[in-house]
Amino acid sequence: MAVFTEEEQLLIRRAVEKAELNTSGEIRVCIEKTCSEEVLDRAAAYFYKLDMDKTRLRNGVLIYMATVDRKFAIIGDAGINKVVPETFWDDTKLAMLEQFKFGKLVEGIAIGVEMAGEQLKKFFPHATDDTNELPDDIAFMDGN
Repeated sequence: MAVFTEEEQLLIRRAVEKAELNTSGEIRVCIEKTCSEEVLDRAAAYFYKLDMDKTRLRNGVLIYMATVDRKFAIIGDAGINKVVPETFWDDTKLAMLEQFKFGKLVEGIAIGVEMAGEQLKKFFPHATDDTNELPDDIAFMDGN
């Protein structure tokens, strides 16, 4: 799926890597062209398909986007949802949407990743025994 150029994919991957430097949390970006169901349901399905619910501290965050349908969602696992402010995901979505309005998908995703990383850093700081539990590259999906 050629939604992003190789350079854009690298920028998103680097944003994830940078955000994860100071946290034990895990951030993934999942992209597909269309979403034929409720966006939060689709994001939740991919959250489990990508094993994001299997992190040691249950502190994974998924940023999901369907590019053609112009839908996106951010979901966090139980561990992070217990500690972030109630409005955190809405605030992050609004910051991303400000970029998306101008066609800046990569920049919007990077902002979402950065904001998620800041919250993860506060509540799940990097530990000396921390390992990268999930891949940092974009998960491109085809709806299956």
